[in-house]
Order: sequence, then C-alpha cells, then structure tokens
Amino acid sequence: MAGLIRQNDIEEVKARTNIADIVGDYVSLKSAGVGSMKGLCPFHDERSPSFHVRPQVGFYHCFGCGESGDVYSFLQKMDHVSFSEAVERLAGRVGIELHYEGGAGEAPDHTNRARLYAANQAAADFFVERLGSPGALVGRTFLGERGFDSLAAARFGVGFAPKSWDELTNHLRARGFSTEELTLAGLVSSREGSSGVYDRFRGRLVWPIRDITGQTIGFGARRLLDDDKGPKYLNTPETPIYHKAQVLYGLDLAKRDISRGHQVVVVEGYTDVMACHLAGVTTAVATCGTSFGVDHIKVLRRVLGDDSGVGEVVFTFDPDAAGQKAAVRAFSEEQRFSAQTYVAVAPEGLDPCDLRLHRGDDAVRRLIDSKKPMFEFMIRQLLGQYNLDTVEGRVAALRAAAPVVGDIRDPALRPGYTHELARMLGMELGEVGRAVSAALSRSRAAGTATPGARQPGEDETGPREQSFSMIDLATDPVTRLERDGLMAMLQRPTIVGADLIQRAAATNFVNTSLAVVRDAIAATAPHHDAVDWLDRIVTEVPATLENLVKELAMAPLPERSEREIGRYVRDITVALIDRDLLRQKAELLGRLQRADATNREIYVALQRELVRVEAERRNLREE
Repeated sequence: MAGLIRQNDIEEVKARTNIADIVGDYVSLKSAGVGSMKGLCPFHDERSPSFHVRPQVGFYHCFGCGESGDVYSFLQKMDHVSFSEAVERLAGRVGIELHYEGGAGEAPDHTNRARLYAANQAAADFFVERLGSPGALVGRTFLGERGFDSLAAARFGVGFAPKSWDELTNHLRARGFSTEELTLAGLVSSREGSSGVYDRFRGRLVWPIRDITGQTIGFGARRLLDDDKGPKYLNTPETPIYHKAQVLYGLDLAKRDISRGHQVVVVEGYTDVMACHLAGVTTAVATCGTSFGVDHIKVLRRVLGDDSGVGEVVFTFDPDAAGQKAAVRAFSEEQRFSAQTYVAVAPEGLDPCDLRLHRGDDAVRRLIDSKKPMFEFMIRQLLGQYNLDTVEGRVAALRAAAPVVGDIRDPALRPGYTHELARMLGMELGEVGRAVSAALSRSRAAGTATPGARQPGEDETGPREQSFSMIDLATDPVTRLERDGLMAMLQRPTIVGADLIQRAAATNFVNTSLAVVRDAIAATAPHHDAVDWLDRIVTEVPATLENLVKELAMAPLPERSEREIGRYVRDITVALIDRDLLRQKAELLGRLQRADATNREIYVALQRELVRVEAERRNLREE
C-alpha cells in the first residue's frame, strides 16, 4: 500500500493552484483592492462580506468568525475531506501526478472520496451512453414528450439505467471498482439474506447530481415502466460525498449567472430546471428529494454574494395543496435571507416544464417576471381562506394574518405590510396595527420570533476561545506603522525582498504583540519566497496570536494599481527601518551630549556610529 504524499508534490500542487478559483466555486468573490478579494463567509452566517482571499499569499481569512487557512484547509472544511483527499482533488484539477513515500501513482486509500467521485462519473458516462440504446426508447420518448431533444439531454447529462440487475455493476467492476466502493457511492444495493448486490437504478431515466464544482456526486432517477413498483423518483442515498440537504440540482450550471445577475430561481424538479435553462432562465436550481431548508439557504447566500440586499430568490410552486405547503416551508426560512424573496405561481397548475411545452419559452420568462413578494403571497393565501364579505370572516382573517406581518423583522417593511393588510381587509389602519403589535408581543414573549443569525465567532458549542486580533491594536501612528510594515512583508514578500525583510525584522517595535510577529518573521525570513512561509510564521507565534498573523496577511492594502502597490510595500517597509535608524540616531546624539569630552576615544566612536547611521539612512532612501 502506498504511503504519504511526497512533500514536494504537496507544495507544487499548492503553488500551481489559484486559491481564488477554488474558493470561487463556493463563494461569490468581488475585488477588494489590488490582490485581494472578498465575499460572504462560507463558515458562518453573515450579511456583509468579511471573508477575504489573497491569491498571491494563497490564504483566506474571515474577519468575522476567524476561520482562515490555505487552499487545502478550505477544501477540508467545505467538503469534509481529509488533507490527502484535498491534495488529490487539486492535483487532478491542475494535472499533477502525485507520488507517495514507498510507492507512486495511486492514492493510498482505495475507498477514499476520490474513488467515489470517479465511480459516480463512470456511472454517469455509462447512463449517457445507454440512453442511445434500443432499450432506452421509453426514456427518449419521455424526454421528447416534454420538449427535450438529444441536445438538451446531452447538455444536462441525462442518461438511462437499463432494466437489469447487474449491468452497471459489471460495467464498473470491469473498470476496477470494488463492490465496497460501489456500495459506498450508493450505486448498488445489498441483497437481503445474501452478500450480493444489485444495481440501485434500473429501467429509469437518470439525471446526474453534481456539486458546485461540477463533480458528479449522485443521481436522481425517474420511474418509467408500468411494472416498476418503486417510488416515482429515486435518489442516491446519503454517502460520504452526497448530502441531499446541501445539494441543489443545476447549481453547477447556474452559479455564474446567479452571481452575475443576483437572482436564483428555485423550482421543484429536474425537468423544471431543464425547461428554465432552455428558456433562458439560467439561474434555476432544484432540491434533490428533500424540502428546501437552512443548508440550501446557506449555499445560495454564498453564491448570490448576498450583502447588498439587491439579490432575488424566486420560488416557483404549483398552486395546489403540495405547492402551498412548499410555500409555507420556504416562508418559514425566508427571513434568514437578506435577499428579497419572491414567489412565482404558474397559471392553471402548470409547472415550468409544462408551461414551456404548451406556451413556449416566453411564457417561462414571463412567469419569473410576474413574481410577487413572499410576504404578499403568504398574506393573500391566508386571506383567501376566509369570507371577507362578513365581519366574522374579516376578524378571523386578521387574526391569522397579523402574526405573519408581526414576524417581519425588517422594521421598514412591517409598517408597509400593515397598511397593505388593512387595505386588503377593508379595516381601519389603527385596528390592524394594534393586532400586528399584539401578535409581535406574543411572539417575543413566547420566544418564537424568528431568531437572528449567530454572532461571528459562535457555533453550536458556544463562543470561540478569545484571541488577539487587529481590532485590538491601538490606533496611534507608531502602532499603525508597525502594523502596516508587517502587512507589507507578509502580503508582498517577494516585492519587499529578502534584504528589507531581514532589516525590518531586526528593528525595534513598541507594540509587544506585533513584536512577537516581527520575531516570527525574522526566524523564518530565509523562507520568505516559499509557498508555506505564512504557515511557518503561524507556527512560530503563540496560539493567541495566530489570528493576528492571519489578519495581517489578509487585511486589504491601500487600493492602488499593482505598480503602485509594489512601491507602497517597499516604502512602508523602508519607513519602518528608517524609524529605527532615527531612534538609533537620537540615542547616539543623547550619548554624545552626555559623553565626557575629554575621553576622545569614546567621543570619536560615537561620531563614527552617527555617521554610519546617517549613511545607512541616505542609502535606504536611494534604494
């Protein structure tokens, strides 16, 4: 069995990987100055972006919750993979063959996540190929009847699972996958009372479910045959790489347009996603065999870059009982969004797929354009259950709708919907306002009001251990210069250069915390051009100062051009060195004043040292 991945390979993969590209698969990043990008933190719930990425440093840091690290730790935390699996995934992405201590070429663990990804992709290719077979006529007919041709099927990777107990199993075994791997990937099921397995998907149309990076992690399969007694839709079970509560079908195709257009459309099924995209609504996604929930919201907020309140989340529901329940579920989660949330109800019970089939692409686009605010939709749905022509009906409707308006957290929206509710009911504004206020008071007293987001730095187990950060630094000019000098060296070490780094790291610091960071830089200065220099520095400081180091490495430098930023980082480092030379000069002048003039040897030595310091200052300014 192969051993650990060679360190040289780990460093090469890291050096050839742009961390912004990897993070960008999960988070919508925007420019935050030269060499810096920012977005909503994927590790805690926030509305204003405090998550920074510096591609040149190869590091990320959240100033809200304190999470930080390199590209490997990011993948480990986001996808719950081991360090080796993160390296293997990135190596495949940049085309580097990994070598292992004691072996080469293959990963050490044949049941790791990389093998599960490979098995799912091999299965996806198998299903696509089988869609063209004679036995898949029923699948092609199903697609054709819904307005999808072969090009549409190819675009979304739709395939067909043959009506066979073991055709996929034998196919994948022939390609080197073990029964254990196929079981872990959710591609086969175990036979009752025996050690055998059989294909999980049989005689079904199959959609590949991909993660946000485009890797196939599972499948959704639709029943086609009359003698199939299984569920209408069958999905991959929970696996090490597939977690249905965190997956949205079509997100890999929609993420760029969602980020650019600040809109996402949430539909109910795979064919609805296909119909929307083919009709030009390329921001459509769908849940996979589960209700829309909190984890889906977290995913969408990161992709939306939801920090300005301009984003739109549009839910489409069938106007039937199931659709109403879906609306209620979505509404219960809505206030976790800072994006504006809307509902688009299809006419005559048509879902986007049927709407496109019967009325064309324009009808799908018009459906999304006709969206209504979620609050308005919910209020109208509630009022529709009562007879507003009677006093009793209006009072009952008010009692039902007042808690909905009272639970609106935005204080700017609540008065507006109070007015709107009064208008819909034909009742006095004061009476409706009192009912809303009473409902809000009851909600707060019962502790059922919609909770706010967790505070940065907190998780389910309580607050994080306190550590020193940049916000704790004094704001006097001396501390600012020391802070800015360290930022320059940490963020642009190759531009500052080894000589200036070593000289600056030998200067006197007033701030004791920054002095510890300075000492760590001095200890690791010979490695300033290594990809893991920041990691080396972090290991040199106490745990309470690790966060400070990471913040100094990530905090935005003044917004200048790349050329100006190069001049700035050298100038600020020179200023730090020059300040120390001025300190030395002041000390020498003081010693000269106190020196015994009759002791010529000491007097001359001090004069020579003073000349040396002045010459060093002059040379420093001329560099």
